[in-house]
Amino acid sequence: MLQSDEAHIDQFLDWIWLESGLSQHTITAYRTDLKIYSSWLAKRDITLTKASRTDLLAYLSYRMEKGAQSRTAARFLSSVKRYYQFAIAQKWITVNPVKDVAMPKSMRHLPKVISEQEVEKLLEAADTRSKYGLRDRAMLETLYATGLRVSELVNLSLSQVNLQAGVVRVTGKGNKQRLVPMGEEAIDWIEQYLNSARPELLRKQITDAVFLSSRGMAMSRQAFWQIIKKYASLIGLKSDLSPHTLRHAFATHLINHGADLRTTQMLLGHSDLSTTQIYTHVAKQRLKSLHARHHPRG
Repeated sequence: MLQSDEAHIDQFLDWIWLESGLSQHTITAYRTDLKIYSSWLAKRDITLTKASRTDLLAYLSYRMEKGAQSRTAARFLSSVKRYYQFAIAQKWITVNPVKDVAMPKSMRHLPKVISEQEVEKLLEAADTRSKYGLRDRAMLETLYATGLRVSELVNLSLSQVNLQAGVVRVTGKGNKQRLVPMGEEAIDWIEQYLNSARPELLRKQITDAVFLSSRGMAMSRQAFWQIIKKYASLIGLKSDLSPHTLRHAFATHLINHGADLRTTQMLLGHSDLSTTQIYTHVAKQRLKSLHARHHPRG
């Protein structure tokens, strides 16, 4: 830890003890959180007063990947939030790096995630000899390949899909845009659907929606959710599915296969890394389950 950081931490703890009357246990916890963060920053030649929001999120990601629980992350954020409020008052900094960083929910429920084998069965359940089956297969493949929200999928327009480049341009929450790559399977099924099924579904309607209902208009979120439930029932999938089942599977399977949190965050369109971190816990549970099932001493 750099000397300047140590002096600032001491000043902050003296102030918070006098102003707030916190217990010695809480003061010690604040000191520990700040010293560990400062030491991590020092290895990168960064001081607490020079750290940015990106540095803070990178550190949180590092701690979560090392096994820190959401409760630990919440306590750390509480510590640095108070520290940076003091730093601004002291005019050590002008921009608060903790501003708008969401506090992780310690009791957040882990999303239900289906296995890769179950995803394969779900994708193959549609009868692609019919126009509806071909549409459904294209939608399911796109959802699993890109991790889009269901609302983003059903609102896709033709101008947002670039099959040649293999990407979709999505407008997500907060009107933020992101480019998401598609795999070859999804590209192939979308191409088949656009060339064959969509013209039949379109009838005489005029719309630039990619995925159409039987009336030739954009499909609703609720209608697509009924489609997923239909195919899940068809293959005997008993899991409690949610509208975001394939989005959860996309994120968890990515991490299981070695994707880092930053990449997964960008692909999902999460504004805050703490939202993406939940999938590391899901992935770890899956790996523990596999180990227990297949290891001779599991």
